[in-house]
Amino acid sequence: MTDPRQPDPVKPKPAVTPHATAAPRNEHARATTSETSGASPAAVPEKVRSGSGTLRVLAMLWPYIRGFPVRMAIAAALLVIAKMATVYVPMAFSGIVNHLDPRIAALTVPIALIALYGVLRLIGALFGQLRDTVFERVSQRAMRASGLDAFRHLHKLSLRFHLDRHTGGVGRDISRGTRGVYNLLGWVVFNILPTIFEIAVVIVYMLHKLDWRYAAVTLVTMAVYIAATIWITEWRTAGVRAMNEVESLSNARAVDSLLNYETVKYFGNEEFEARRYDAELRRYEDAAVKTESSLAVLNGAQALVIAIGVTLLMAMAAQGVVAHKLSVGDIVMVNGWLLQLAIPLNMLGFTWRQIKQGVIDMEKMFSLLDEHAEIRDAPGAKPLAIRGGEVRFEHVSFRYNPDRAILDDIDFTIPPGKTLAVVGETGAGKSTLSRLLFRFYDVSGGRIAIDGQDIREVTQESLRAAIGIVPQDTVLFNDTIYYNIAYGRTDATREEVEAAARAAHIHDFVVSLPQGYDSTVGERGLKLSGGEKQRVAIARALLKKPAILVFDEATSALDTRTEKIIQAELAEIARGRTTLIVAHRLSTIVDADRILVLDHGRVVENGTHAELLARGGRYAALWALQARQPSESIPA
Repeated sequence: MTDPRQPDPVKPKPAVTPHATAAPRNEHARATTSETSGASPAAVPEKVRSGSGTLRVLAMLWPYIRGFPVRMAIAAALLVIAKMATVYVPMAFSGIVNHLDPRIAALTVPIALIALYGVLRLIGALFGQLRDTVFERVSQRAMRASGLDAFRHLHKLSLRFHLDRHTGGVGRDISRGTRGVYNLLGWVVFNILPTIFEIAVVIVYMLHKLDWRYAAVTLVTMAVYIAATIWITEWRTAGVRAMNEVESLSNARAVDSLLNYETVKYFGNEEFEARRYDAELRRYEDAAVKTESSLAVLNGAQALVIAIGVTLLMAMAAQGVVAHKLSVGDIVMVNGWLLQLAIPLNMLGFTWRQIKQGVIDMEKMFSLLDEHAEIRDAPGAKPLAIRGGEVRFEHVSFRYNPDRAILDDIDFTIPPGKTLAVVGETGAGKSTLSRLLFRFYDVSGGRIAIDGQDIREVTQESLRAAIGIVPQDTVLFNDTIYYNIAYGRTDATREEVEAAARAAHIHDFVVSLPQGYDSTVGERGLKLSGGEKQRVAIARALLKKPAILVFDEATSALDTRTEKIIQAELAEIARGRTTLIVAHRLSTIVDADRILVLDHGRVVENGTHAELLARGGRYAALWALQARQPSESIPA
């Protein structure tokens, strides 16, 4: 017989979250939604989504598993067969004991019962494994689909959300959430449902073979055990939730510190960062100790209830044998049932804790799905139709917060194929123009139009496909140079990627590297110089073949020589394209068709370089100020 103190051997395997696996290099095929079975949580009624706790989580989980009715039906059938065989094993053993009478010479019946006993045990184990195998696809697909939904939703959220988030913490929440999906399904399907079914069948047999008292004691024991388990576990839940919060925060702290490795080194703050991280770890240590201490209370209460229930049932069975109401085989049968029930009953507390842990983990992930997507496509939005690439800001105003005005009545037009530059002091609102053009935010007043189409009335995908950008801070993926260039258009051929690299004047540098285009750029592109990173960004923008280009202070972080070289390259690729240049150094935009001067979110001057200098206003003052600054020494 199996020791009832041992855990149920049928339990979910540890989940492997998809977020910990790196994508293959140089693979640019887009994933299709058809690969993921099951509906999005959006299909769950809003009333359910707005609820709280376990029921809400289970309701949001249901769309991920309902796409497998056949597998679920087969798994249910296998569950019934396996548990019926398991419950019948003690009855077969009872028959064997009753027929093993030394006065009976023929052993035909016991041998048949022994064979039946072996077959039943085999069926119970084999069909249980088959059930696990059949349902595994459902669990894995639910984990994959929920993680993918969370990942996609994060990309739909506004820039405002991503500026406030902790990358490490969000990643940890998704990782734990997908693992929670897998574990919750595993414990419910592999433990809770089989346990309930097995107990129900045993009680029916007890009523049929024995009498109602055995069933009553079993039911009371179960009820008290489950009530005590749930009550104590709910008391412990607050501690588990606090432990998870501290773990997420400590993980976010570590990731943030490592991402800023150079800054930490610049200021010699390694020990400061270690102390901050240790403070979070200490909080986690304290929370974990409290959680594990409360676990002893739960285990003690469970052991007490089980001990009382088992003792009562065994005493009743022993009395039945003494009174000749039960045979020796009957007490063996009762003992076998008790041992089989003790296993899932002992596991119930652990199972409940695992389910609650899964719910807590999933709550965090599903809360991300409840985050409001600030920027959405309008109902019936159509793709942007590019006819020439005219960009029009019509009396645009914008505020990040109600009390913080960034832009006020900005009005200008960039004709097709022309270049407009925007200058001004730091904080004037220059970079906000590009963010509004990409529709990372919606304008607070006025409108932005491309070829006469309000960008709020076209799809975001088509809008961003029409615009290419070379940013000031080029952040590259920790992958190959090829991957980073090809990111501009993931379905581009290798010839197109190399052509874009040649146009950006980086091809010769790349092929001179030992691994060529397969050379990795390091975290955030730190293995490349500033000029090399900018050329990769230019190549990426060129590969996109945009009708509109944005240069957001694309050369302000470079030395003078590299700036002049790259500036010439930018002027070359901007020729014939509608171009918006956000500039800090006025020397880089003297050839622009028109220049706007921003001050505190308002256009205070506009005109050509010569016109603005002749006017002697704000632009001329900025020009004179930069002209007086000592020029950078240019290495020979």
